[in-house]
Amino acid sequence: MPVILITCSILLLLVLMLFLKFNAFISLTLVSLFLGISFGMPADNLIASIQKGFGDTLGTLTFIVVFGAMLGKIVGESGAALQISNSLNRLFGPKNVVWAVVLTGFIIGIPLFYTAGFVLLIPLVFTIAAVGNFSPVYIGIPMAAALSVTHGFLPPHPGPVALASIFKADLGLTLIYGSIIAVPAIILAGPIYGRFVKDIKSLGGPAKSTVQPLELPSFGTSLFTALFPVLLISIGACLIPFLTKDTIVYKLVNFWGNPFIAMLLAVIVATYNLGISRGQSVKEVMDLYNVAISEVALIILIIGAGGSFKQVLIDSKSADYLAEIFRGSSLSPLVLAWTMAAIIRLALGSATVAALTSAGIILPLIQSTHVSPELTVLSIGAGSLMFSHVNDAGFWIFKEYFNLSIAQTIRSWSVMETIVSITGLVGVLLLNLILAS
Repeated sequence: MPVILITCSILLLLVLMLFLKFNAFISLTLVSLFLGISFGMPADNLIASIQKGFGDTLGTLTFIVVFGAMLGKIVGESGAALQISNSLNRLFGPKNVVWAVVLTGFIIGIPLFYTAGFVLLIPLVFTIAAVGNFSPVYIGIPMAAALSVTHGFLPPHPGPVALASIFKADLGLTLIYGSIIAVPAIILAGPIYGRFVKDIKSLGGPAKSTVQPLELPSFGTSLFTALFPVLLISIGACLIPFLTKDTIVYKLVNFWGNPFIAMLLAVIVATYNLGISRGQSVKEVMDLYNVAISEVALIILIIGAGGSFKQVLIDSKSADYLAEIFRGSSLSPLVLAWTMAAIIRLALGSATVAALTSAGIILPLIQSTHVSPELTVLSIGAGSLMFSHVNDAGFWIFKEYFNLSIAQTIRSWSVMETIVSITGLVGVLLLNLILAS
């Protein structure tokens, strides 16, 4: 019976989002209520469970997501991202332009949300394609692969941060492991697979950049500011195991390596480097940040609602029942986590909703095993990117900007996402073997 009810709740989520066009926040909240009522939870307990899941999830990540949105906004609007892309393009030269696009997408994809990074880089893609007489799709696929991988695997993006909160994973280790897995995933799905779609003719034209700063910040300043939180978190994660607790050095490293502090410091540095030092007033920078906050409000609500769904699964004891079923499976918990996320992704389209929904279902199983929570985060993140198709907004963004047919978009974009997803799973399993040995 629990399996039937959970299946019905996922089907209800499908109906609400795909057919009735409800937004994900309302849909997840209604599904959480439906699941709790179906399992006979008392009304007071059910409401408390939903509120607890919402609060517990957002309490640890709202600051990170909001500060990440602010950093991404100023990196994009100040021209820092444009400076990084232009400089890397000149550095690599025409012969290695694809690798320049990959590295640009990866660096810019860390602070920027996928859509913002895509829109920002699309003019560069068409310009490079025109100058080098390349197919725009050949140049665009590596860029999209890099942005997609950072979106699905790396903090401070909302999906990985939310999953890390649910599974109590260390964000520093998640960032390090995710970066290791990201490299082969981007190479295979980007430059290598891009060669197989060279023949796809795009009817799109050069897009106009919305970023027109009077003077671009220097390459060094742009790169340092964009990667500042990654440096702090990564250095902290690498040094902590080798430091003695209760020493001043340990406390300092532990402090700046905390993702919340790292993101706050990054915003402060960006405010000066990309705003005040270039003639902007504090009010102008703060107005920019206000826009950034409004852009992530719905994402934060969706993450919170996903936390509510997870908590109802736990408090209703239905997740324990599922865990017992999964324990009898010969599949690795990491493979089960990836499979669950991939199935929901195929059905719903939204990577974030797929990740959060599958996390709530798979959590009890992971808690009863010794599987790395960081690798679990990456496994679900990889599964949530599986075969993007017509029910995913990313599919249509790629299709329309490159002016492709649906068949061409599936052959290019959808297959690229599938390669990223499968490579991510293989990378997770290999890392798990290395860590276990």
